[in-house]
Amino acid sequence: MNLDQAFQTFLEESRELLADLERILLELEAAPSDTELLNALFRCAHTIKGAAGIFGLDHVVAFTHVVENVLDRLRADELSLDAELAALLLKCRDHIAALIEVPAEAVDEHARQLGNALLTGLSLYQDHSEEHKELAPPPAPRVEASGGGVVGGDTWHISLRFAPDVLAHGMDPISFIRYLGQLGELRYVATVSDALPAGEAFDPEACYLGFEIELRSDADKAAIEGVFEFVRELCQLRILPPRSRLAEYMQLIQDLPEDNARIGEILVASGALTAAELAEGLRLQRDEQPERAPLGEVLVAQGVVQPELVAAALTKQQQSRDRKAQASRYLRVQADKLDRLINLVGELVIASASVALNAGKSGDSDTQEAAAAMSMLVEEIRDSSLQLRMVPIGETFGRFQRVVRDLSAELGKDIALDISGADTELDKTVVEKIADPLTHLVRNACDHGIEAVERRLAAGKPAQGTVRLNAYHESGAIVIEVSDDGGGLDAERIRAKAIERGLLRPDQVLSDQEIYQLIFEPGFSTAATVTNLSGRGVGMDVVKRSIEALRGTVELIAQPGWGTTCRIRLPLTLAIIDGFLTRVGDASYVVPLEMVVECIEFSEDQAENRNYVNLRGEVLPFVRLREHFGADGPSGRRQNIIVVRYAGHKAGLVVDELLGEHQTVIKPLGALFAHLKGLSGSTILGNGRVALILDVPALIGQITSREGSALHGPSSQRGATARVPLLN
Repeated sequence: MNLDQAFQTFLEESRELLADLERILLELEAAPSDTELLNALFRCAHTIKGAAGIFGLDHVVAFTHVVENVLDRLRADELSLDAELAALLLKCRDHIAALIEVPAEAVDEHARQLGNALLTGLSLYQDHSEEHKELAPPPAPRVEASGGGVVGGDTWHISLRFAPDVLAHGMDPISFIRYLGQLGELRYVATVSDALPAGEAFDPEACYLGFEIELRSDADKAAIEGVFEFVRELCQLRILPPRSRLAEYMQLIQDLPEDNARIGEILVASGALTAAELAEGLRLQRDEQPERAPLGEVLVAQGVVQPELVAAALTKQQQSRDRKAQASRYLRVQADKLDRLINLVGELVIASASVALNAGKSGDSDTQEAAAAMSMLVEEIRDSSLQLRMVPIGETFGRFQRVVRDLSAELGKDIALDISGADTELDKTVVEKIADPLTHLVRNACDHGIEAVERRLAAGKPAQGTVRLNAYHESGAIVIEVSDDGGGLDAERIRAKAIERGLLRPDQVLSDQEIYQLIFEPGFSTAATVTNLSGRGVGMDVVKRSIEALRGTVELIAQPGWGTTCRIRLPLTLAIIDGFLTRVGDASYVVPLEMVVECIEFSEDQAENRNYVNLRGEVLPFVRLREHFGADGPSGRRQNIIVVRYAGHKAGLVVDELLGEHQTVIKPLGALFAHLKGLSGSTILGNGRVALILDVPALIGQITSREGSALHGPSSQRGATARVPLLN
C-alpha cells in the first residue's frame, strides 16, 4: 500500500467514523446518560483526530481537538447533552466531514468563518477553570494501584517496534512519534537500531528501527494506544503506565526482541528504572522464577495484585482477542473489483448456456452430463457472487434520522422516525441509487404529510407525528415503504390542480389511485407557497424516473385524514436473474422466473372475450405478446398462457412456445430503445441470439390501464368506478 492508498483508506474510515458519530449523537438524544454511547462518541472523535495528525491535517486536528474536549466533559458527566448542544455537535460533525476532504490551504473563507463560529459555540462548553488556577505540578495520571513493588517515575513508558514493511504501507514511523508528542511531553526517546542488518542485506525500503519512549501526559492508556491505531498491525507496542511495578518492567525486558542487558541500559538511561531496581528484578526472575510461570500467577503469588484483578484482566484480554478474530472475518474489497467479478460471472453464465446447447446437439451422453454438472457449478458461483453484493438497507435508512431531526426543527414540527426491516438485504448498486428517491419521499412526508401540532391535536392525534421506513421481501423483489400518519392526500385538490394544468378534462373520470399517480407528473405541485423544501413541482417526477430506471415501480396508498404510504418495489439485483424463456414468432422473450405462477394451454375458444379467460373460476386478464410487440414469424401449434403475479395482481401473457428455465444476464437496452414499454433489458442466449426481458410490472400496468378505460363509462361517478379484476 503506497501513501495515496493509505490516505484513501483514512478518508473511507473517517467517513465511517463520522457516520457513527452522527448516529450515536442521535441515539444519545433519547438516552443522554448512556455511558457506552458517550465513550463510543469520544472514541470516534479521538480516532479521527489521531489519524488526521498522522497525515499532517493539522487544521482537522485543531478543530477536532476542541470537539474532543467537549465530548470528554460529556463523558466525565461534567456536561449534559441537551438539544442545543446536540445540534452544535452535529454541525461540528458536518464541518469535520468537509475539512478532511481538503488540505488546509484549500479551505475557503466561508468554511473558515463557519469553523470560527462553531468554535465560538463550543467555547461555551469548555472548562475555563484551569485558566484561573495557579501553576501547579500536573496531576498524577489515573492509574489504579493494586499492591506494592512500584518503581519508576510519573511518566508513561512506551516500547515500539515497527515491522520491516511499514514504509511500504505508506506509514512514516516518525509521524506517529511526533503526534504522540501532542498528548504531552516527550521526556526521552531512544532509537533502537539493533535489528539493522549488514550492508549487503540492507533494504533501503525496509524499517529496522524501534523506539523506547518516556512520555509525561495526563492522557489515559486508550488515548496513547489510539495514536498507533492505523499502524497497529504493523508494529509491536507495549505501554507501561506511571509507577508501574518492577515485575511489569521485567516482563517487558523479556518480551522485547533485543538483548536483555541492552533494554535494561535503555530503561536505566531513560529514568524508568534505577540500576538497583533493574538488578533486583533480574535476580528475582533468575532465582525465583526459573520455570517462567505466567505473569499473573507470579504477581498473585508475590501478593502484588489480587486474583480478581488478574481474572478481570484475562477476561478483557480474551474479549480483545475475540474482537480481533471477528474483525478478521471481514475483508475490504474495492467496489470496481467486485463489479468486474459480477461481469465475468455473467459472461460465464452465457458461455455455460452455449456449452449446454452444443452438448444437447451432440447427442453424446458424457458431454451432456459434464455440461449439466458445469451448469450447476456456474449457478452456485452466480448465487455466491451476487450474495457478495447484497448489503442491508439499514445503513441507508439510518441516514434519515438526521434528515428528520433537522426538518423537524426547520418546520417547527415534532416528528419521529420509525425504522423497521433494516436487516433486509438487496444489491449494493440498488442501495446506492435508491438513497436520493428516498430522500425526496422522506422530505415530502415531513413537509406535506405531517401536520402542525395544533392541527394534529384538533384532529385527535398525538402531537408528535411519525414517519416510518419499512423494507421486506415479496415475490423475489424488495418492497420499501415510506409512510406517515399525517393528513393523507386530497384527491379533489389534486384533480382540480390537474384540470387547471390541462392534465385532465373536466369530464374525465379517474379512480382515486389514478388521481394520486398525477403527483408524479413533471412540475406538478399542490403547494400554495414555495418554500426551501417544496412547492416548485420538482422531486416526485424524479423519484418515479429513478425507480423505473432500477426496473422498479412506485404506488401511493392514502387514507384521507390519517396518512399516506408510498410503496416502492425493486428487483433484488440488477445483474443476473433466473428467467423463463419463451418464443413469440421469430423473437425470444424472457419472463423473470420469480413472477411466474404457472403455465396453461390456451386456445381462442377458451377466451370469454378477447381479453379474459376463466382460470378455475377466476377472471384472468391477459395480453397477446404477438400483437403487443407486432412480432412476425410462424406461430406454434398451440399457444400457452404464462400466468404472472406482481404486487398482489395476476395477469396472463400469451406466447407461442415455452422453452423452459434460463439463467439470464441482464444487458441494458440502450438509449435507442428507452421509449419501449414492457421491456426491461436484453440477454444473450447460448446460440448467440438476443432475447428481450419482459418488464412484467409495466405490462400489468398497461393491462390495468386498458381495462380501466374500457370499464369506465362517461356517466360513472368517481368513487363508484368498477375496478379492474386483477385477482390475487
